[in-house]
Amino acid sequence: MVDVNGSRRFVVIGGGLAGLAAAVWLAEAGQQVTLLERRGRLGGRTQAMRVAEVDDLPDNGQHVVASGYRSLWRYLESVGTLRHVEFPGAGSLRWPGGRAVMLHTKGFRAVRTLMGAHPDAGPLERLRALRSALTLIRQALWQPAHLADITTDEWFRRLAMPAKAREALWDWLALGIAAEPVDKESAKVFADVLATGIRIGMRTRTGVTIGYPTVDLDTLYITGAEQLFDRHGVEVRYRAVARKIIIVDGEATGVQQADGSVVEADAVICAVPNTGIGGLLDDLPEHAEIYAAADKLGFTPIVSTNLYLDRPLKTKSAMEALIGGTGVIDQVFDRQRMHQRAPEGTWLYCLTTSGAYEQINKSNSEIVAEQMDLIRRYYPEAADAQVVTGHVVKMPKATFSQVLGTDNLRPGQRTSVPNLMLAGDWTRTDWCATMESAVQSAERAVEALLAQPEPDRADSASRGPR
Repeated sequence: MVDVNGSRRFVVIGGGLAGLAAAVWLAEAGQQVTLLERRGRLGGRTQAMRVAEVDDLPDNGQHVVASGYRSLWRYLESVGTLRHVEFPGAGSLRWPGGRAVMLHTKGFRAVRTLMGAHPDAGPLERLRALRSALTLIRQALWQPAHLADITTDEWFRRLAMPAKAREALWDWLALGIAAEPVDKESAKVFADVLATGIRIGMRTRTGVTIGYPTVDLDTLYITGAEQLFDRHGVEVRYRAVARKIIIVDGEATGVQQADGSVVEADAVICAVPNTGIGGLLDDLPEHAEIYAAADKLGFTPIVSTNLYLDRPLKTKSAMEALIGGTGVIDQVFDRQRMHQRAPEGTWLYCLTTSGAYEQINKSNSEIVAEQMDLIRRYYPEAADAQVVTGHVVKMPKATFSQVLGTDNLRPGQRTSVPNLMLAGDWTRTDWCATMESAVQSAERAVEALLAQPEPDRADSASRGPR
């Protein structure tokens, strides 16, 4: 099935970030693209959501980014929104009662970060923290075999990482990276991400730092892609439920939908989460192994709460980590600072709880009350604050789980069928469950498919429709 103009027909299953990136780059390469999305909109787990009570557009979670990302920047350049990412070079750590310190992630002051940045740590504790941090970095780069068999918590203990340094940096950093508590998270997963960031920093001679979008997630990731699709003639089919990728004689020939119809294809990229892969690969010889890996990777819950308050909290920075005293390490994002948002009577603060195994089962009103109690313990300005409205986003299957024993489960993008590729953050990349992982997987899948020779025109014509 080759177009008269020589382009091939590609079908991308899934309209999340991996699927969007795959479709964008295939379209830019002049290929015919059909994107199948089971829901009524694109974006997957990365999108904005309107709150009617205040007529505002918060996100379904505050998705921070790292300066070491490369594939994601390429995607944002393609859709024209790279200018909407900012790297302040610092965030804040906040303790109960309101005490806060700045956490610097670049320049000479980043050394203090490696020493824990805890306001109560004495000189000896800081030196011990620095020594443990340097050992941790060395072991991340040249990994001892036992990292695959221990949790991040056990790794920190073996390194004699001081408690204050863990509290002020390492525990919440590990939780933020892998969305799992350190007593469950695989040490090797955390080490792999650290090693990737360190190597990128060494190669570029700049430290990897944390940033954030200055616009809503629809504007950042989706709107530009939709405009590109219009320009390049990408066909987006909404409410299109894919049931199985059809493979005949070792070649993917199309995608069967829930209604029985078939979308014909010269190549397929399957860009669905690990929780949605079941049944799609039944014709693939190694489907049992991929299904087993997808099942073992499981999922981890994240809860995001958008609190619209009647007064400001007087944050020190756009991103603040709440340290100690909660049992759950939360991030607070000041959308006024991030988006230069005019409050107009309401101030929006976004709270993200990773590894939210207990919170995910509570009602929205319980979560809002719990989060306001948390805010009042950390921000004196919140003592008399009132909630104008609270918007809770529960993501029970926010991302795949990265607990002990999962570090070697992620499948690669290539399959035994040359014109069938996998994509998604759960497939094997240089990062863990991040936007960069999703987009990098799409980049690798697209590059592998475009590198393949086009099917012979005469042979394709003689076989006719499939």
